[in-house]
Amino acid sequence: MASGEPIGDIADAGSLDPESLGFMCGIEIHQQLATGKLHSRQPGILYDYTIDTIPESWQRVHRRLRAAQGEGGVVDVAARFEARRNRSFTYVKSPNAGLIELDEAPPLSHDADAVEVALTVSAMMKMNPVAVMQAMRKTVVDGSNTSGFQRTTLIATGGAVETNSAPVGISLLTLEEDSARKLDTVSGSGGEVVIYTLDRLGVPLIEIATEPDILSPIHAQETSKALGQLLRDTRRVRRGLGTIRQDLNVSIACGDRVEIKGCQDLDWIPKIIELEMARQLHFYRLANEMRAENGQPLLPPNRDDDDDATEEGVAKLAEDLLPCDVTDITDVFSNCQSKMVVDSLADGAKVLAVKLANFAGRIGSKQLDANGAQMPRLGRELASAAKLAGVRGIFHSDELPAYGIEQAEVDATKSNLDLSESDAFVLCVAPKWQADLALESVINRARQSFHRTQQEVRNVIIKKGAPEDGTTSAMRPLPGSARMYPETDIQVVPIAQEKWAEITSNLPLTQGERKAKLALCDLSDNQVDALLGREADDDFHAGKDGDLMVGLAGLPDKAWGSLLLDRAQEEIAELTGAPSVNKVSLALLGFCLEMREAGGVTRDGLIPLAARMMTSGDWQAHQGSADAIRSALERRAGELGVVPADSGAVEEVVARIIAERADFVAERGMGAMGPLMGIVLKELGGGADGKAVSDALKDAIMKLQ
Repeated sequence: MASGEPIGDIADAGSLDPESLGFMCGIEIHQQLATGKLHSRQPGILYDYTIDTIPESWQRVHRRLRAAQGEGGVVDVAARFEARRNRSFTYVKSPNAGLIELDEAPPLSHDADAVEVALTVSAMMKMNPVAVMQAMRKTVVDGSNTSGFQRTTLIATGGAVETNSAPVGISLLTLEEDSARKLDTVSGSGGEVVIYTLDRLGVPLIEIATEPDILSPIHAQETSKALGQLLRDTRRVRRGLGTIRQDLNVSIACGDRVEIKGCQDLDWIPKIIELEMARQLHFYRLANEMRAENGQPLLPPNRDDDDDATEEGVAKLAEDLLPCDVTDITDVFSNCQSKMVVDSLADGAKVLAVKLANFAGRIGSKQLDANGAQMPRLGRELASAAKLAGVRGIFHSDELPAYGIEQAEVDATKSNLDLSESDAFVLCVAPKWQADLALESVINRARQSFHRTQQEVRNVIIKKGAPEDGTTSAMRPLPGSARMYPETDIQVVPIAQEKWAEITSNLPLTQGERKAKLALCDLSDNQVDALLGREADDDFHAGKDGDLMVGLAGLPDKAWGSLLLDRAQEEIAELTGAPSVNKVSLALLGFCLEMREAGGVTRDGLIPLAARMMTSGDWQAHQGSADAIRSALERRAGELGVVPADSGAVEEVVARIIAERADFVAERGMGAMGPLMGIVLKELGGGADGKAVSDALKDAIMKLQ
């Protein structure tokens, strides 16, 4: 841990030195598994609906949650805060949600496939499995779990993951339920109503927590990439946006640990961490500025040297300097020109205000750092605190007059609050109960400015689907141990030594091992990378080695690899109306490719032929008989007219077309290829093979030149 006064320019976050600032960082990875739900045996299907497109026929259930004491008899601080937000919740019941998702039936034991994947990942990192799996309840009162808690089970501890910079220790691996997916938030006079859909609730997540061994922002990015690749190596995790999430635990010596959520884009991780370092440094300096002005002992540069008695004294001073005295000044804004204020007052809102003594100029206004990100300022922290009450935001004196609020209203507010030149104020326009809660949060956050950065959960600010600039906003207090207690509805499950031995002796291939195996095949480098990227190498080897179906021999490397990469399965699924590409058999593709390579079907006819085999019922009828499948393919190819014309017919048509257009060919040379291709293909019909026609045209034109 660093010692001495921290050095660094917050206007250039990228220049901050992690080592000298006592940087500490750990990562928590949350990865969805491609299995059924963890405790309900429902399929883990995710429906791509928004609040505007979700079916009206899906049942809706309305609930209100409350915080309860944990096993130790204490209400968790994060749960207590959420309970004060006066929110209720509407749950949309998706087809893969039942009584367990609605918390109207007890949960089932752990999904066996999910447990196997979790144990596999543990073994890949050389972790130590627990003797028995004990499901725990983790209190969650933001409405994302209908039960008010998330079920989580410790699977293994210890282990490490390798990175380019240095190995990173693994603290633990757990298996837990994913939360419900938020669709919308609707505000009303009685509080907010948050709408969730239950399709994602209960989908298994692996959570991997590292030790605080990460050396720098770049090392954090490396660690996330290494963990993500390790999880993908199992080939049993979900892919796509939102299926994997990274939480960053970040601190510097003069600050304290914060957990940053919403880091989905790995390229943003270094910048997010750098900006958090700058934020903690800024508020350390602001705290000491406030303390010095009020004759209080300065914060030591290292939080380990904090004195509890001193901090209690400073906290008492901050409470005296910043009382939570909320004043209703609605009348001052009766003629306000701000549309937001006018519309809110028309809906029955109030304008409430609080005084911040000696804060003039310290709340700050928007300034950008050297890389275009917003620099840390108290105003953003106050706004974040207020928004947790559900309000849209606040106004403060350092940025006014602006936003339609004029100098006359600013002066009247100062007069009403009896402010001096050194004092500041904060306004909130909202229903009275909500504005009261928001301004109470503002005062508490302003009092915190006399101390170093508090432990809390923060969220990356996302706009238009991407991080705005890498900055974060406060979400809730950092939860404590009081949020966890045993799940009494699920029996403990021993992890048998035999099962662990079986897992460790059958670990999946790594990405490097898979690439080396593909490198031995007759494939281009691009094909190798593309097959790995699509996780299609196992399918490739099955076709190459003749393992798709008895009676189907091994397929040629390049042709089979190209077919897998040409979206053939997807096109056939579209033509046949298949619900997923998995319903299109790879063996069917293999038989069609075999026929094409033997000259029995044109290149363009392969996909229509495979689709006809499925829609006609031939494929289902002849499963297991290679000869019957081949006979059906020949018959259907003839019906579709996709049997290749013989080479003589192709050459005859090409010669005649070129003779008829000799002047055009003489003028354009090889440039005539394109126009003539269409004419020849049209005359030959469905039996034309594009490659054969192209080759014949090219040869014929070259002979004329």
